Amino acid sequence: MKNIQRKTDLSLIALINDLKAAERDTGAAIWRDIAERLEKPRKNWAETNLSKLDRYAKDGDVIVIPGKVLAAGSIEKKITVAAYAFSAAAAEGIEAAGGKVLTIKDLMAENPKGSNVRIMR
Repeated sequence: MKNIQRKTDLSLIALINDLKAAERDTGAAIWRDIAERLEKPRKNWAETNLSKLDRYAKDGDVIVIPGKVLAAGSIEKKITVAAYAFSAAAAEGIEAAGGKVLTIKDLMAENPKGSNVRIMR
């Protein structure tokens, strides 16, 4: 018989359920995509550094990281980044560049349709 791993973090389970509900309510497939990525084992989650954000994002972009943002490198662009988690230094770096740091739930509240949001891993 197969050993099935279940999520035990109640806040993560609630976020996944909220993402799926938002997709059903708005029809925005981006929320289901993010929910499915967060359902995977944590070792498969995205871990994105500031240098990668600086390299691939443009000023004014809204980026979602279904995982954690880390502080390696630097960022010069004013972008909005939503993620499940941020290192303290990464959040400071984004805000110091004039950007905005959000939780995924906050981004869902601000932009229910998920328009002009990019997923980065």
